[in-house]
Amino acid sequence: MDNGTQTLESMSQAVWYNQWTVKKFESFLKGDILEVGCGIGNFTNFLKKYGNVWVIDINENYLKQSADPDIKIGLGDIEKGEYFFTKQKFDTIVCLNVLEHIKDDKRALKNMQELLKTDGHLILLVPAYDFLFGEIDKSIGHFRRYDKNQLKSLLNDMDFKIIKSRVINFLGGIGWFLSSKLFSENRINESKIKVFNFIAPFFLSLENLIEPPLGTSILIIAKK
Repeated sequence: MDNGTQTLESMSQAVWYNQWTVKKFESFLKGDILEVGCGIGNFTNFLKKYGNVWVIDINENYLKQSADPDIKIGLGDIEKGEYFFTKQKFDTIVCLNVLEHIKDDKRALKNMQELLKTDGHLILLVPAYDFLFGEIDKSIGHFRRYDKNQLKSLLNDMDFKIIKSRVINFLGGIGWFLSSKLFSENRINESKIKVFNFIAPFFLSLENLIEPPLGTSILIIAKK
């Protein structure tokens, strides 16, 4: 099993965290929703109760694991602008832990912008902080981690209006630093994810009240 697949399967154990993440932007989920880079569907099942869901991924094997009769599923490459559908526009595009895997992220963002309806929303979740870039990032195909202000500036330059931006998952940020930077581990350990999912409700409940000073990810919601 390659590290990318292993990581997706490990994160499938973090059910509480995945659901908590979706709740951070659920008020923007409506109508026709596109999930870019669905992987094995760790977030997909949470999305379908909010609207009509399409999902794309470049990996056909992932799509087979995401199969659901209530969801329109097919191959799609957001960097190249190639999708299984044609002439479809979306009220919301969700791109969670995907942009960092794309070499030309600016082109991918432009393609997402073109797929949005007027006044549609783009929801991005990306890994935070260059200083956290380590062995795990390299092994799972990350080209980069992001600075919140730089990403906001990029989106503003593309005429997106930033609705919300914040760092999330303080506990995960500490864990990522210890595993990837301090101990130079090159994969996410499933047993650690299970422990994280058990203790996360306490820490993440605090984040509902205040943005943490450090986190593993940046959540940005932007309007076309």
